[in-house]
Amino acid sequence: MKYYIALVAASLLMACSPKAKETGAEPNKNLNFSLENKNLTVYETSKAGDERLALKGTKNFGMAGQPLETEIAVFVNPDKQFQTFIGIGGAITDASAEVFYKLSEENQKQLMDAYYGADGIDYTLLRTTIHSCDFASKSYTYIEEGDKELKTFSIEHDQKERIPMIKRAMAQASQPLLFYVTPWSPPAFMKGREHMLQGGKLLPEFYQSWANYYAKFIKAYEAEGMPVWGLTIQNEPMAVQTWESCVYTAEEERDFLKNYLGPTLEREGLGDKNIVVWDHNRDLISQRANTIFGDPEAAKYAWGIGFHWYERWAGGESMWRNLRNVKESFPDKQLLFTEGCIEAFDEKEYERWSNAERYGTSMINDFNCGTAGWTDWNILLDHTGGPNHVGNFCFAPVHADTRTDELIFTPSYYYIGHFSKFIRPGAKRISTTTSRSHINSTSFLNTDGSMVTVVMNSTEDPINYKVIIGEQQTELEIPAHGIHTLVY
Repeated sequence: MKYYIALVAASLLMACSPKAKETGAEPNKNLNFSLENKNLTVYETSKAGDERLALKGTKNFGMAGQPLETEIAVFVNPDKQFQTFIGIGGAITDASAEVFYKLSEENQKQLMDAYYGADGIDYTLLRTTIHSCDFASKSYTYIEEGDKELKTFSIEHDQKERIPMIKRAMAQASQPLLFYVTPWSPPAFMKGREHMLQGGKLLPEFYQSWANYYAKFIKAYEAEGMPVWGLTIQNEPMAVQTWESCVYTAEEERDFLKNYLGPTLEREGLGDKNIVVWDHNRDLISQRANTIFGDPEAAKYAWGIGFHWYERWAGGESMWRNLRNVKESFPDKQLLFTEGCIEAFDEKEYERWSNAERYGTSMINDFNCGTAGWTDWNILLDHTGGPNHVGNFCFAPVHADTRTDELIFTPSYYYIGHFSKFIRPGAKRISTTTSRSHINSTSFLNTDGSMVTVVMNSTEDPINYKVIIGEQQTELEIPAHGIHTLVY
C-alpha cells in the first residue's frame, strides 16, 4: 500500500498537472454550457462508507471570490474544450464468456444490467480478441494449421459462448457499442513455430495471408450482426509473453499497415474500420507514433494509437507525459486506452481499495492528456482470476464465484462507473485544474449541456474543496480514499 501511494504521489507530479499544457483543443467545435438555473448533484464512493455510487444530494452555486492559497480548489473553464470522448468499456474474452455461462440466469441478468444500460454503469466501448489469448481455456485459431489460403476459416468456436455474450451486451446497451477487435498472435505456422506462445515474428511470406485473416474475421462477425468499429494491429507488440504473442518493431508494424493491412481492408470494402496502432504501454509509445504517424503512407490508414498501463511496475511511474507528447506531436490522431487490469490475483483481496484508485488515477490523467476512450480488460473472471490457460490470473472489476453462484463487485467497478455512467460519447473534455496535488480531477461537457467533474482523493484524510467555474463556486467535502462525480 505504501508503495502504491508513493507511486501515485510521484506520478501526479509527472502527469498532466495544473501546470501542464493542455493539448488537442478544438476551438471551432465547442459545445455550449451555461450555469444559469443549475445546481450541482453529488455522487460518492468511499473506502470507509458502505454506499457506492451514492447520490449525496445537491449543492447550489454562489458568487466566487478570490481563492486563498490555503484553500483547495478545482478550477473548471468551459471555454477551453479539447478532445471528443468516444466511450468507456471493457473486454468480453473467452474467459468472461465461459464464466458468464456458468452463472444462473438471474446472475447473468444481474451482470448485464450492471455493465450495460442506464441502470448500470452504462458501458459504450467493447473489445474482443481475434481467436485465442491468455484469457481462454486453450490456445486456438479459426483455420487448420498450415492453411495459408484460409480456406478452412470458421468462427464456429466463438459461436458457443463468446458471440452470444457479445450480442447480449450489444442488445442491452443504451446506445450502439463501439466494438473493436485485437489479435494476440498470428497462427503458429505464420511465425514458423509450433505454437503461438512466447513471441516470435510474423514471417514476410505470410503478411498478405495475415492481413486477409483480419478481413475474414471482421466480415464473419458482422455477418452475425455485430458491427465492428475498428481493430488494433497487435496486442503488446514488444512483449515476448508466456501466452499468445508476436513481436513487431515500429518499422515492421508501419510497413505491415501501409503495404498490407490498410490496402487489404480497403479492397475488401472495410476501409471505414478504424485502425489503432501500438496497443502496448506508455513507455515506448512516442517512438511508435513517430515511426508510423511520421510516414504519410502509413498514417493515412491509422485512426490513432492504443496503450496499456503496465509500464508503471517496470519503471516506477505511469508515463503520462508520453501521451501528452504524442497528442501534441500528432493532434489529428487519437489516443485510446485499450487495456488495463490489476495483476497478481488474490481471492482474499477483492476489496483492496488501491486497485480502484489505480483505475481512478489512470483514467483522470489519461483523459487530461488527450485520451478519447478507455477500455478495461476482462469484464468478468471467476474466483481464481481466470480461466487462463497459462496461469496469468488477474483481477477484474466483477468476479463470479462459480462454486456458489455469487457475483462479487469490487471497488474498481464503482470507480469506473463514476466516469462511464455520467460522461457520454460526444462529450468534450474541459479545462480542469486543481490548486493542490491532494486531489485530482477531470471534467467533460456532454452534448446535452450537462457538465461532469470527477474529483478523487487518495489521501488518508477528508478534504474540503471548492469547485470554481468563472464567477460561480460551490463547496464540498470529499472523504478519505473517496471519489466524487459532480453533475451540473
